[in-house]
Amino acid sequence: MAERLRRVRGVARSLAMYHGIPGRHRRLVAFYGRFLGPGDVAFDVGAHVGSRVRAWRKLGARVVALEPQPDCLTVLRLLFGRDDGVVIAPVAAGAAAGTARLGLSSATPTVSSMSPEWTRTVGADRGFARVRWDRSVEVAVTTLDALIAEHGEPAFVKIDVEGFELDVLRGLGRPVRALSFEYLPPAHDAALAALDHVDALGPYRYNYSPVETMTWASDDWLDADGLRALLDRFRPLGRSGDVYAELSPPR
Repeated sequence: MAERLRRVRGVARSLAMYHGIPGRHRRLVAFYGRFLGPGDVAFDVGAHVGSRVRAWRKLGARVVALEPQPDCLTVLRLLFGRDDGVVIAPVAAGAAAGTARLGLSSATPTVSSMSPEWTRTVGADRGFARVRWDRSVEVAVTTLDALIAEHGEPAFVKIDVEGFELDVLRGLGRPVRALSFEYLPPAHDAALAALDHVDALGPYRYNYSPVETMTWASDDWLDADGLRALLDRFRPLGRSGDVYAELSPPR
């Protein structure tokens, strides 16, 4: 009973955070309008409770939402299960198809992770002092390349998987038009490794959006070295955000 109560409170907290803040949905729609339009395909890897799915559907995109957490899957099915423009996939993404263990945080499901190294790293940070990964489940794993083969070329891929970003990116063998992945200062080196992988895929340019602000940290889009310098400036602040990459327009 105590575990179930923690799980209910955790999901309720996520729903309030991602769907309950006034104006947030409107800001998401405006922000992602740069990347998505009617008929585009978008992959939401780590869809959680579907705030991006909701915004992308408003823009007319077709969405493939990956979410292996059972409680979050229940929410996604309630919100989007009757929407023909949304595919809800109860799987994780990784470097290769198979299975993996997902460490779950009942009270804070936003930080559930398939990376034991990441949970050890951030668990030592003061900001995660109260977080506990109290159970785990085995989940199916697919790859971005397999998803592209099944659902078509995505215009945008969002990757928010708590330290497993590089593994997800290793399952992508060619550049896509645009993508994002999470940046967390305590796991700075892991984010730089993900950046290196993306930069090797194609001629990308980059920007950074801090902590769900839906604003750009830089007025200009940057090359990989410029982004590394930008993240070095944000790192001491201890606040997370997302790195955005889009293919540079041809000259």
